[in-house]
Amino acid sequence: MKHGVLTHGRVCLLLSKGHSCYRPRRAGESKHKSVRGGIVDANLSVLNLVIVKKGEKDIPGLTDTDTTVPHHLGPKRASRIRKLFNLSKEDDLRQYVVQKPLNKDGKKPRTKARKMQHLATARVLQHKCRRIALKKQRTKKNKEEAAEYAKLLAKRMKEAKEKTAGTYC
Repeated sequence: MKHGVLTHGRVCLLLSKGHSCYRPRRAGESKHKSVRGGIVDANLSVLNLVIVKKGEKDIPGLTDTDTTVPHHLGPKRASRIRKLFNLSKEDDLRQYVVQKPLNKDGKKPRTKARKMQHLATARVLQHKCRRIALKKQRTKKNKEEAAEYAKLLAKRMKEAKEKTAGTYC
């Protein structure tokens, strides 16, 4: 829907930079585009609206606060959970995850929670520590092997020099 087009159907307009419903790919480019008019009628299946001002009567299921649907999904990332509940790094985040209650007939009531991401548990820190230690071992080993190889090369060069020096004398 394009604001300012006073029809309920589709019209073809020449659109350029600054118009809504069009993004130019090059400088000075304009294109003929098919856009729907801004008049609302029965042909529309969906219309997205934002409530700007509340009137004197409530709209049932929309503005009345009695039938609010609880928000089941909370943040998934650990840093965002900390931000939501104002937690420090020492707090246990697993207690603060938003949980959805599941109650089935004849079964024990339980809750369902999202899996947390970027949670620095002891296991994760241990794996990270091990990964860094292996990296350090590899660099140390490579340095030692490079030094050994350089020594061997120097020895061979010295032998070759002595051999060639002996032939010219």
